[in-house]
Amino acid sequence: MTAPPATRAFRRLSVVIANHDYERYVGAAIESALAVEWDDVEVVVVDDGSTDGSVEVIRRYADRVQVLETENAGQRVAVHRGYTRTTGDVVVFLDSDDVLPPDLAVRLAQVWGPTVSKAQFRMQRTTADGAPVGTPFPAYRRVPTPEQIRSWAGATTAYPTPPGSGNAYARWFLDRVLPVGPELGRAADSAFLAAAPFLGDVVTVPEVVVGYRQHGANDSDLLRDAERFPREVVRARQRWHFAQRVSGGEVDDRPLFRSRELLQLRVAARRMAPAARPLPGDGFARLLWDALRAPLHTGPEGPGTRLAVTAWCLATLLTPRAVARRLVALRYGRRG
Repeated sequence: MTAPPATRAFRRLSVVIANHDYERYVGAAIESALAVEWDDVEVVVVDDGSTDGSVEVIRRYADRVQVLETENAGQRVAVHRGYTRTTGDVVVFLDSDDVLPPDLAVRLAQVWGPTVSKAQFRMQRTTADGAPVGTPFPAYRRVPTPEQIRSWAGATTAYPTPPGSGNAYARWFLDRVLPVGPELGRAADSAFLAAAPFLGDVVTVPEVVVGYRQHGANDSDLLRDAERFPREVVRARQRWHFAQRVSGGEVDDRPLFRSRELLQLRVAARRMAPAARPLPGDGFARLLWDALRAPLHTGPEGPGTRLAVTAWCLATLLTPRAVARRLVALRYGRRG
């Protein structure tokens, strides 16, 4: 399926795999990157101070990938270290417990262009053993255009996007935004997601499905620590400010209060960690008001989803705490 040179929108695809203590999964991630159907794929694997057998697994591929073994500094630093070793026009940051499909590069070439900052794919949740769970996400009512994504992001700070491994970035874009500071959290890619619509075009490739493995150590499992809800709200605000700064926009918090996605995290933060005040100007009355207004704001969701968000927020805010915690668990519990 490799595209002929005359039709190529980019030359080299770089895949950066940052790994820490994922001995069980990192081999499959590397194999998937090496299996991408493109004749110029560069793979860089950064082991971030693993204490298990990850390094031994990674070294088996040393003749086919670049291997960088470092002290533990966290994913954000490991991603940046890996990026500095790449030379590709397009870069994918593959989590070491996820897998890429073979046709990723060919599909990517069909939509790539000089104004593209990010291409995004769908992801398929799997069990720890790789069995599919549910349907691919994000689910699109209609495939969004770059203009729609830019409009939604500007009005509400949010747009439908997969997490880390479901995205490919232009090198010119990454050179604009890297390095990312520690104030944005451990994962650098969240800053990339926030800034991409304002520096270029975000294109969506629904035909590509990246494997998203779910297991007990996933960083996205918010219920392991109730304090993570307010931290997620704080980081959302920091990412929004970062996106505005790098794009030359005015730093304005008002769009944060229009995000249905962030509204749910704000509500969960209030019920799971009541003493926290992660968003300036937030409070019970503001949350009620924003929940009632949530269906009116722009975005890709249909009327049913918008009303469901409002219903969940109101129920979680107004019921006894024990019931609210169950509602939060239903909303944010790991699937699979």
